[in-house]
Amino acid sequence: MRTMTSKAAQTAKVQAGPGTSGSPAAGPAGRRGRRKPMGVQNVAGWLFSTPFLVLFLVFMAFPIVATLVMSFTDFGLRNVTHPMDANFIGFENYVKLFSDDKFLKSLFNTAYFVVIGVPLTIFLGLVVAVLLNNGIDRARTFFRVGFYAPVVTTIVAVAVVWRFVLDPSDGLIAGLLSEVGLTSPDFLGSETLAMPSMIAMAVWRNLGTVMVLFIAGLQAIPTEVREAARLDGAGVWQEFKGITVPLLRPTLLYATVITTIGYLNVFEEPFVMTQGGPSDSTLTVSLNMYREGFNFFHMGYASAMAYVLFVVIMGITVLQLRLLKDNTK
Repeated sequence: MRTMTSKAAQTAKVQAGPGTSGSPAAGPAGRRGRRKPMGVQNVAGWLFSTPFLVLFLVFMAFPIVATLVMSFTDFGLRNVTHPMDANFIGFENYVKLFSDDKFLKSLFNTAYFVVIGVPLTIFLGLVVAVLLNNGIDRARTFFRVGFYAPVVTTIVAVAVVWRFVLDPSDGLIAGLLSEVGLTSPDFLGSETLAMPSMIAMAVWRNLGTVMVLFIAGLQAIPTEVREAARLDGAGVWQEFKGITVPLLRPTLLYATVITTIGYLNVFEEPFVMTQGGPSDSTLTVSLNMYREGFNFFHMGYASAMAYVLFVVIMGITVLQLRLLKDNTK
């Protein structure tokens, strides 16, 4: 009986052919179905990533490292054709920065722009987002597009609009004030009003970005939470303070960080509207850096200025993350 069973098993094995015993992946079909080795997959991944890596190294990594090295030299116009002739001067550029009245003035102007502009942008963006998400039912899409339009509008077009609005003789504000017998001040020609005018322009231009972020955050809040609060007798303000704001903290953190970074790098508004005037009252660090590097060709000095701004941005960003991180969990 055992002999017949073993013969039957051998016969079945021969009929099944080689490669059918053991794992299901054995045999030619199984070998064809095997995954490629990890080495081949890694090579393919690097090949697909090569264009991005080349562009990143050439246009990002190399300029960043070169700028850092340049900040420790007296690189100037004469070194554009012979960069290796630049002299290494150590931290002299950095020491000179903090004894340069123009740089300190630009640093103060930038801080003023950020301290006033960021809270205004965040507050108004949140207000508009809440109104568009809850308070306005008709033409909601129209209002959203209208508030976001300045974000995608070129700075030249924005400058034309704001020059017309702020013009002291024929501008929109001047026309409205003349109707009540008042004279319009020279907003862009006044040392006192020039920077507030730049802040108003920046808030108007960047309001749409913050609004979109807050609308996304508001729509992510579960409706069950709001309904439960209303059933418990919470009013509009209590619901906003106790539910909306706490659940919006991650969005608030992100909006605050990116808005602060953008305002610390403010360049376009003063460059187009005032060129840093009057009397450097709207001169920012980025505009000052541009002047030193491309007007006066003090490349090493401008590079040091860029890295000081980079350190300031990093420090403020880390501080914001630490202050708001625990509340976003």
